[in-house]
Amino acid sequence: MSTATETTFANIMYEKKGAIAYVTLNRPKVMNALSQATWEDLEATFTDARDDDAVRGVILTGAGDKAFIAGADVSELAHLTAVQAEQSSAYGQKVLNLIENLGKPVIAAINGFALGGGCETAMACTIRIASENAKFGQPEVKLGLLPGGGGTQRLPRLVGKGRALQLILTGGVISAAEAYRIGLVNEVVPPAQLIARAEAILGEIFSNAPLAVKFSLQAVNDGVETTMAEGLALEASFFGLCAGTEDKKEGTTAFLEKRKAQFQGH
Repeated sequence: MSTATETTFANIMYEKKGAIAYVTLNRPKVMNALSQATWEDLEATFTDARDDDAVRGVILTGAGDKAFIAGADVSELAHLTAVQAEQSSAYGQKVLNLIENLGKPVIAAINGFALGGGCETAMACTIRIASENAKFGQPEVKLGLLPGGGGTQRLPRLVGKGRALQLILTGGVISAAEAYRIGLVNEVVPPAQLIARAEAILGEIFSNAPLAVKFSLQAVNDGVETTMAEGLALEASFFGLCAGTEDKKEGTTAFLEKRKAQFQGH
């Protein structure tokens, strides 16, 4: 029987059910905008999820039915000095790097507007599932700014330089269908099926060897930033690490014996 625990931060609902941690931005009155305090809550929840061995994956979503994260809290942005803005950008990038390199899969369940920092947060996740009413954009240029939470770096890596520049320079907003077409999101589902689909994907991942999942994530994330030769060397080293695990012995034996593998994560 799985147990559920729930912790409420000022700006986030944080719940663990079985092997899944649910992180829900909970500022629906301001469409879950990212204030400094919200960034701090995000860092706290994802640090906990990373360090809790019982947690094998995370679903990140927004409260209400209008927004995943509508962007930064403009009422805070308006008063930042240049130095404060650089510090704020660096801190947001640090939190999103934590999410991207958690060592566990993070599914963004995008239930509405994902603009600015919201789009950037989604891009730091392992997989993005969007509801049919989701909208995406990097409209920072309309505020006299540019994306400061990794948008100028993750967006071109996901959708290509040309498409990224069009979105960033126009500040335009695109539909879930268009986001899927250009490769920004993995799947589009009806709103009522969003969380269930995210859970189903995690369930598929959880059926596989935990260390193989962890090393695959790291090989892709680290390898993308290197040359092909360096990435292939990294892949070979992780392949060797996996080959030395009990799970590899169990996985290959189960395959040969035509039975379901019972992975232990070591």
